Amino acid sequence: MGFDQYHEPASDLSEETRTFARMIASLTEETEAINWYEQRISVEKDAGARAIMRNAQEEEFKHFGMDLEFLLRRKPAWKATMQRILFTSGDIVQAGEKGEHAGEQVEEGQSKS
Repeated sequence: MGFDQYHEPASDLSEETRTFARMIASLTEETEAINWYEQRISVEKDAGARAIMRNAQEEEFKHFGMDLEFLLRRKPAWKATMQRILFTSGDIVQAGEKGEHAGEQVEEGQSKS
């Protein structure tokens, strides 16, 4: 795997932005691994093998959650958006609309500072 994760010259990017890019790449990799395990589990006939794969998938899911939390702690607008969507009940699209506006409000508050 190469290191072509930047769309701008790496030397022009701050260390914070490079860390952010690494965490986004990690989040993507964890998502792919979760998906691969889901597919393998769905076709595996051996119960023991499925159990091992489920265990491995849970590890990937934990890593996904840690990566996401890392990013949300550094992006207050993202966190505000997610707080309106995740772990709520009701219509997901409506929650997303509320979340989008929450993120906009946070960004507006930051830009006025």
